[in-house]
Amino acid sequence: MNKADTCDSDQCCPAPQTLNIDGDVDEELARIAKALAHPARVQILRILARQKDCFCGDIVEHVPLAQSTVSQHLKIMKESGVIHGEIDGVRTCYCIEPRVLSRFKSLVNDL
Repeated sequence: MNKADTCDSDQCCPAPQTLNIDGDVDEELARIAKALAHPARVQILRILARQKDCFCGDIVEHVPLAQSTVSQHLKIMKESGVIHGEIDGVRTCYCIEPRVLSRFKSLVNDL
């Protein structure tokens, strides 16, 4: 980087605030972000947000993916805590975990 590429102006680049590095918070943010870092998972999240609860088969009807692929995405989202699933007979009923999404928003706002 040469002198022309740097900025000495406080208007352009204000001095950074004191950083409070918290590895646990960073891990939490990364875990949730990773669970949402696929377009299919975002689409599944939107489907679940529109319904009180949803079975995997219901989701498959709305996304252009095989049932096994949807199941894998649901597993990743469930492991991260973004959604939870309750067994109902031979099927699992999925719904959003609002506390985790609220926490995610807070973590992103605190960046």
